[in-house]
Amino acid sequence: MERRPHPFASLSPARVVAAVESLGFWLPGEPFTLNSYENRVYMVHDEDRRRWVVKFYRPERWSDECIQEEHDFLAELEEAGAAVAAPWRDEAGVSLHRGEGFRFALFPQLPGQAPELENPAHLFVLGDVIGSIHAVGERRGFVHRATLNLDGMVIEARDRVLGSHWLERRQRRAYERITAELHESLASHAWTPERSMRVHGDCHLGNILGRDDHFALVDFDDCLMAPAVQDLWMLFTAQQDAERQMQLSEVIEGYEQHREFDRSELSLVEPLRTLRLLRHSAWLVARWEDPAFPLAFPWLADAGYWDSHLRMLEQQKLALAAKPWLA
Repeated sequence: MERRPHPFASLSPARVVAAVESLGFWLPGEPFTLNSYENRVYMVHDEDRRRWVVKFYRPERWSDECIQEEHDFLAELEEAGAAVAAPWRDEAGVSLHRGEGFRFALFPQLPGQAPELENPAHLFVLGDVIGSIHAVGERRGFVHRATLNLDGMVIEARDRVLGSHWLERRQRRAYERITAELHESLASHAWTPERSMRVHGDCHLGNILGRDDHFALVDFDDCLMAPAVQDLWMLFTAQQDAERQMQLSEVIEGYEQHREFDRSELSLVEPLRTLRLLRHSAWLVARWEDPAFPLAFPWLADAGYWDSHLRMLEQQKLALAAKPWLA
């Protein structure tokens, strides 16, 4: 059976330019491909030398309503003075555009580099930025976007991997056992809906840009309803108690310039880390038909990757049983 080409295969540089120019811009140069896999993202500059980031949304992933909630949240954040980049809107106020068979949006480029999580000043600023976002995020909820759910998302990720062909028989037995044990352990960490708010959802270092004491969050593609700590836990990387307390104190002090942080949510750090590990492998499996994924993640086809993944899951089982993070 002949395999159909992936939808993004048709997104040539010429079509990227044509889509942007359909909005009334003129692009004197070629688009520069940025590091993104879920969507396709390019940097362009217009005739006034302004730099823009163009995001072409993956077909059939988000509804128009979901994308519009992302855009409206960013506009609300920008109006409140939070360090984000809201999408460009045309004279009719439209931010989600269509061209060359794709949905896309145009964002002003934010320059900079990732923060240093060993730098107390950077940690304070990151807490400050995230706190300012959450102060707006708690005003109302999303209607169309997802809500972070430990139980449902663990089951979905587990079924995705077990339904694939990647695991050897030995690995499959081990994966079934450890994921069942993790699922049972995570059941005690569920939270009530009242603890969820609008958050960025994917605050890894690649989505934080700036320098010195100015940083901003970019790429709200995964924004959703979740506890506040979902946007903080990836900043807590320390292995030693002294550094751990430094990271916690600086981030929380910055965060509480805007709103109080519920320290009890620190008990969710390791459960959320576990969920991310499970979902990451499931995401790679789900996206393998996209030609960008075998090129970027060739090791997924290596049995050694799955052995390593199983070891990491075993380590997370121990982390879940250990003393939780405390401020």
